[in-house]
Amino acid sequence: MLEKIDGIVISEQNYGETSKIVNLLTRDYGIIGLMVKGGRSLKSPLRSVSGKLTYGTFNVYYKKDKLSILSDVSVINNFTNIKKDIELISYASYLTDLATQVVRHGRDEDVFDLLIASLSKIEEGFSPAVITNILELKYLDNLGVLPVLDRCVDCGSTDNIVTLSSDRGGYVCANCRTTEPLISSKAIKLIRMYYYVDINKIDNIDVSPEATSEINDFLNNYYERYTGLYLKSKSFLNSLKNI
Repeated sequence: MLEKIDGIVISEQNYGETSKIVNLLTRDYGIIGLMVKGGRSLKSPLRSVSGKLTYGTFNVYYKKDKLSILSDVSVINNFTNIKKDIELISYASYLTDLATQVVRHGRDEDVFDLLIASLSKIEEGFSPAVITNILELKYLDNLGVLPVLDRCVDCGSTDNIVTLSSDRGGYVCANCRTTEPLISSKAIKLIRMYYYVDINKIDNIDVSPEATSEINDFLNNYYERYTGLYLKSKSFLNSLKNI
């Protein structure tokens, strides 16, 4: 039976001489595998609409827990601006890898829609570093390990929050701080805002490189400590930033 499934291609591999198999992250079915018959042939209409990062409505002969077959695709967004820039491609690859792992290890509610919203904002020209940090923070909720961002993680005070601690799991106030380095009040306020912001409604981003670096360092350490996820695409992205 032919079904219309909204999804984004997260990976592809060759199959036989002219076909390929793609993995599709979807809103309703999680991750499904699709056989794209003749999808590598230059004459195939499926060639240009089944590559990685293609977001669209896929007409699929769906088979639960088996390899489904792709019929055709109505493309919603091909993320052409992202695909022109190696740095943006690196961010997008990391975000799709992260979404894949969140679906496999956590609650998949909203994972797809948050990913599409994030890629769309990067496509529109918004800071990929900031958008990535926003999505990383929101996905921690799906993974069940969201840091404490409304009070001191030790005493519960909402006053005089002076730093973020990945070891202790969130905000730390001046009275409870020991050896943790201080971070800017801007970063402390922003990371809480990141959790609540609707990515689709972002129309302006004004975050200093310093605050971005502070938040990114916290999230990197937090992911390493609490999620157990290791993504090669993240390591590559970090190495790219250091060039």
